[in-house]
Amino acid sequence: MPVRILTVDDSPVIRQMLRATLEPAGYITIPATDGVDGLSRLDQEEAPDVIITDLNMPNLDGYGFVEAVRRRSDVTRKPILVLTTEHSAQKRNAIMALGATGWITKPFVASNLLKTVQRLAPLG
Repeated sequence: MPVRILTVDDSPVIRQMLRATLEPAGYITIPATDGVDGLSRLDQEEAPDVIITDLNMPNLDGYGFVEAVRRRSDVTRKPILVLTTEHSAQKRNAIMALGATGWITKPFVASNLLKTVQRLAPLG
């Protein structure tokens, strides 16, 4: 069964970089442009195995998105990686307290991101 990853980021370049990193490895990516779009994708698509989200986005930021995801029974236990330009320990602690699983800073190293995803959702 394919492993599905919801990628939530307002930057088309980052969404494309995530796709270019994950899909050749065998993952299916489901792109979303912000937290509102990400929640909509959760309603429209089969539940993802992993979620990767930015923190700073319009309409619904990463904090609100992670909090909303953790309230949903269909994805409450799915890993959520935060991919952000932020380096603040305070922000990292705040998002982890809301239920994020991990934190990766941008710009990301493709091989490191892929290793992290493979640990969370190994391909069958």
